[in-house]
Amino acid sequence: MPAYIHSIATAVPETFAKQEKVRDLMKSRFEGDRRTQAILHRVYSQSGIEKRHTVLHDFHSGSGDSFFNRAFSEHSCPSTSERNEKYTQEAIPLFLNVGEQLLNQNPELDKNSITHVITISCTGFFAPGPDFEIVRGLKLNPSTQRYHIGFMGCYAAFQGMKMAKAFCEADPDAVVMVIATELCSLHFQKKNDPDTLIASSVFADGAAGMIVSAKQPTHGFEMKAFTSSLAYEGEKDMAWTIGDSGFNMTLSSYVPDIISANLEDVITPLFESLKTTKEEIDLWAVHPGGRAIVDKVEETLGLQDDQVRSSRKVLAEFGNMSSVTVLFVLNDILLQKPDSGKTILPIAFGPGLTIETGLFTSVKS
Repeated sequence: MPAYIHSIATAVPETFAKQEKVRDLMKSRFEGDRRTQAILHRVYSQSGIEKRHTVLHDFHSGSGDSFFNRAFSEHSCPSTSERNEKYTQEAIPLFLNVGEQLLNQNPELDKNSITHVITISCTGFFAPGPDFEIVRGLKLNPSTQRYHIGFMGCYAAFQGMKMAKAFCEADPDAVVMVIATELCSLHFQKKNDPDTLIASSVFADGAAGMIVSAKQPTHGFEMKAFTSSLAYEGEKDMAWTIGDSGFNMTLSSYVPDIISANLEDVITPLFESLKTTKEEIDLWAVHPGGRAIVDKVEETLGLQDDQVRSSRKVLAEFGNMSSVTVLFVLNDILLQKPDSGKTILPIAFGPGLTIETGLFTSVKS
């Protein structure tokens, strides 16, 4: 039984900052440390990002008691508890925003048609969780099955899509709402190790979701297959741990090379199982974890610039929103209304080092 993505919705916080502004702010926090300032100037200027959105509404404030300023204070740095409280406050409206959009985009669906809700996030925790808030806030049937995928990082949207596909294959009447929300900016910290500096130069806030069912949409994607693999040598190069003053993000400069070295081994089984080839893929929905990652994927696989244009566009406009980002890329491709039968290969990378891939085809009725 096939499983189709009917529509994708996205949302970002109203507050945003140009990347040069963030770069200069970060450099000002390391006054007198010329080495760190030089690293910051280089990684921000070469990030491929033009702006990023944040739930820190006081980001532009010069006040010393703003959340952003306190993140760089030795005496008043927000604790993990305070950051998580902020996450709970700001994440729920974004989850609901995306859910409302999805219902509006699919007027043929009655609210009671939604059989499953899958939520995804790695930047905060609360219970009852976002799955509960969606069912209550959108007035879905209280019997809706609810699942939450937590703390898996940038590849977690694939787990949500795979779960949705499995539900629809098992039940032709299943209608699955999948929503991811990440608030990475809550975890900015004053650390001058290169891995943290690189991470702080790319991560941002956003939300995205989709409706999945076994019924063919007017225009959407059929999810044909997924594959997953691990590059164990990258375990320490992409990591996400909980500290006393927020979550500690690690994004090593070695990650693009590790991905490049393992790409062919990961993608080949997918091609073999579906009896297709790299040359038959029209568009690549590459999770833009950073400019160098997109560069390495394009270079290693010999892709054309237009095959990864959506990935670069999302990176420039929104930065890396962890699990949310690949959904933004897929949405950009969907909005282009590709002809029926066009093939799309989504791919994302996360802690492990985990590499997730899939194969979609565009459908029109």
